[in-house]
Amino acid sequence: MTSRLLRSLSASPAQNTNQLVSLVKASLIPLHVVLVGLTWILHDYFLTLEDEIRYIWPQRRSFSKFMFFWIRYYSIALLLFDVIQIHVFARPGFTSDNLCIAMDTIIRVVGAISLWSVEIIMQLRIYALFECSKPIAFLNLTLFAGSIAGFMWILIHNHSRRASVIASVIDLPLPGCPSVHSGIEWAQWVPATIFEGILFLFALFKTFERTVSALRKEGKVRLYRILLRDNILYFFGVAALLVFNNLMVVSVTHIPWFSYGPFHAAVGIMTSRMLINLRKATSKSLMISAGRLGEDGETLRFTDSSTLY
Repeated sequence: MTSRLLRSLSASPAQNTNQLVSLVKASLIPLHVVLVGLTWILHDYFLTLEDEIRYIWPQRRSFSKFMFFWIRYYSIALLLFDVIQIHVFARPGFTSDNLCIAMDTIIRVVGAISLWSVEIIMQLRIYALFECSKPIAFLNLTLFAGSIAGFMWILIHNHSRRASVIASVIDLPLPGCPSVHSGIEWAQWVPATIFEGILFLFALFKTFERTVSALRKEGKVRLYRILLRDNILYFFGVAALLVFNNLMVVSVTHIPWFSYGPFHAAVGIMTSRMLINLRKATSKSLMISAGRLGEDGETLRFTDSSTLY
């Protein structure tokens, strides 16, 4: 390894020095940014823990409750994994060719598990918005399976070529594995991005349809429309994150690669908050409905704060 490194540096000292400096800087950025991601998700966790205890814990056992806890705590575990992996790999002499190649694939798989979990929740939201339409559910499930298949094909393709991609820099004294993007690595998250875009269009269509209908009939938009609006922001947010991730890989943004940590944190936070807000809004709606009937059977007057005029 030492002899290969010396030969590489002696071949073109100036060029290799510049390359080494660039790669070292690229490797140091994730060391700091991933800590920001972990701090962010832990901060948000403690901010919303009271709402979780109040609105999520009392629910009966259900798939939605399981998915909330899975996404909530898997996201935190994923950020811990990101921090430990990046900082341990930064120790001198820890990494190797095979370890870097294997970890590159593992990082993408554990991140994909988080994204796929979120996409299951998103499909359920679309299913509910379209009044439990089985054709819509089947279509989304088919597209979901297709996006996973596309992801796996690109993953296998990139994994088989990763060794040749990092061969020229793997022996450089870098803090961790080399941050090198090439080949069709940019396409890794394209299938998921396309699927997210389709889900966003479904939510956008239903929001527009129901909002127009409500304005024509009632001249105002009620709680359900607020929930639709929140879903739009959520669907758009996840899709925007994936687009931004793809643009970073191909260097369109000119922002140095800072690891998947912030993306993992953002997706986990948005999903957890959406589920908490939905449950909170549902609880308030039930309280308002129950309060309309007084003890003597008289209708009580309430100012429905959930209505947008």
